[in-house]
Amino acid sequence: MISFKNVTKKFGEQIAVDNLTIDLPSSEITVLIGPSGCGKTTTLRMINRLIEPTEGVIYINGTDISKADPVELRRNIGYVIQQIALFPHMTIAQNVGLVPYLKNWPEAKRKERIEELLEMVGMPPSKFYSRYPDELSGGQQQRIGVARALAADPDIILMDEPFGALDPITRATLQDELLDMQDKLGKTIVFVTHDMDEALKLANKIAIMKDGKVLQYDTPEQLLKNPAHGFVEEFIGRDRLLKRPELIKVKDIMITEPVTILPERTLTQALEKMRREKVDSLMVVDRSEKFIGLVTANDVLQSFDKVEKISEIVKTEVYYVNEDANVSQVLSIMAQKQVGYVPVVSSDNRLVGLVTRSSLVNVLGATANRGKGEDKK
Repeated sequence: MISFKNVTKKFGEQIAVDNLTIDLPSSEITVLIGPSGCGKTTTLRMINRLIEPTEGVIYINGTDISKADPVELRRNIGYVIQQIALFPHMTIAQNVGLVPYLKNWPEAKRKERIEELLEMVGMPPSKFYSRYPDELSGGQQQRIGVARALAADPDIILMDEPFGALDPITRATLQDELLDMQDKLGKTIVFVTHDMDEALKLANKIAIMKDGKVLQYDTPEQLLKNPAHGFVEEFIGRDRLLKRPELIKVKDIMITEPVTILPERTLTQALEKMRREKVDSLMVVDRSEKFIGLVTANDVLQSFDKVEKISEIVKTEVYYVNEDANVSQVLSIMAQKQVGYVPVVSSDNRLVGLVTRSSLVNVLGATANRGKGEDKK
């Protein structure tokens, strides 16, 4: 874990970072974001002591980094910047293997690590090992920058606007590759960006900064749903939740008491319950609320003179989602399977809710209308 305790950085009379206290968790991606001059890059560079704090202490895994040798500290922290800064007179292999070389790794170990990393970032050693940076595209150079940051297998990687100069398609590709890499390696990554879409895509937690202070530090979901400050809401954008249905959890919008029926009930009882509850379908559950399937009014009417019990006509091949699923998954099921509702079940298969087209329209409409209403104030 990286911990800032009452850290302030001043440049002359200007306060760049103001009494910052924050814990950045291990093995996760933390994004620092905010407008230009908010202190995010200064905060990042204090972690590897490219900038020294004026006041306060920074700890890495409980150790005060001011007590460490700064050169050795930097060799144990990966660092990727927008300008990439590959050495033009060195081959790709030499660029990637620079820190292991400085750490006196044996040549065979360095070569093995370089080849492993080139494969990891999608640049086969047989093709790129001996090439030079000016022979690569911008996206390829940035991949080499990431590989170089990983070369000595550091626990911490600092990334300062690493994809900011790339075209949108290459940028999106590298973001996906970073997430894939993080799934495999589980590094502690501190990532600076000015792009909220990038932050929402990559981060486990986001710190929104302004004037050297953190205004809110939270998960992407909580930032979108519960902005704690007017500036935070404005910076995120009120309509962003509508554009990011994958960040809305099913459990936050589902109908929590769907109309149910036991399988041993009669078709007459089912019709009466539909009439009373003003619904055209019933979720079928057993006495312990375990989900079995569903029955529609049409099913009941077509079988009314043929069978007696719900158990004889219940549809058990039903598309459903777990309560931790997101709205994007539900929308996909509704579109692909041409259904108007999706049951929500717990990990032990108990029915806990129901998402319908109308419930989706209601929650998304309420979000949009809230934004419009606030705009008029």
